[in-house]
Amino acid sequence: MQKTVERPLSPQLCHRARGEDTFPVEWRPLDGRERFAVRATWPADHPFFAPLGRGDERCHDPLLVVETLRQSTMALLHAAHGMPLTRHILLGEISLSCDPAGLAVAGEDVDIEVRFTELVSRGGELSRMRVEWTVRRAAGVVATGGADARFAGPGAYRRLRGGHVEPGVVRPGPDARRIPADRTGRTRPEDVLLAPGDRADAWELVVDTGHPTLFQRPNDHIPGMLFLEAARQAATAAAWPRPFVPAELRIAFHRYAEFDGGPCLLRAEPGSTAGSVRVTGHQEGEPLFSCALRSG
Repeated sequence: MQKTVERPLSPQLCHRARGEDTFPVEWRPLDGRERFAVRATWPADHPFFAPLGRGDERCHDPLLVVETLRQSTMALLHAAHGMPLTRHILLGEISLSCDPAGLAVAGEDVDIEVRFTELVSRGGELSRMRVEWTVRRAAGVVATGGADARFAGPGAYRRLRGGHVEPGVVRPGPDARRIPADRTGRTRPEDVLLAPGDRADAWELVVDTGHPTLFQRPNDHIPGMLFLEAARQAATAAAWPRPFVPAELRIAFHRYAEFDGGPCLLRAEPGSTAGSVRVTGHQEGEPLFSCALRSG
């Protein structure tokens, strides 16, 4: 039987501009067009997705896991399913459940099984998908998750977005008003996405389009992954001074957040189970996202 050759993945396929921010390395099919194996590498150090903790207790950031899975999915849509790079991806929901102990910084290669449980085409083009992920290290499962999304071509996307199809203007950089980094689980002030709000459990989103990791390409709206990071920071700030490392998270995106709209306001409130926090975001009174997180 002929051995399946693993195929390399490029930053472009992963929607990244820089190799150091591209975590999937190669892929191979497992079962037709539905199941794939992806090998990824998690850096022992990264300016933004840095490990959490200190010394022998350091673990990889769960949001690095989410970013790796997101990149893997986009790359497979292009490399295995032939989706054009010009097609727009409209995220609906992302979920992750992980074992923080299994994310210890030791042996950085990880194996990911990507399963497309739903692939819908319209007019010969992919229009909708549902994906599920299983992440293994040393043959043990350390994380599972999933996502759903819709796709739109340039014409449909322009109609959907109305007048909001040009990249947004540059927003405040490192000098923007922000809460202290340690309250968000961050070490660098420039990575903080929360500005003080009008109450202890509310904040205004800081949008820094010059951030080298969060904004690598021109955007005509505030990206969803920015909200996931902001939600994690809000949950961490709400739990402070207790540590907050997400073992479970689920974020649902409700509408686009516009660069030329009003400020994006975030609020955190206790979740329904111990150690959980619910974070919501609004712009001009309209819901942007809702995110449930639970600390491990």
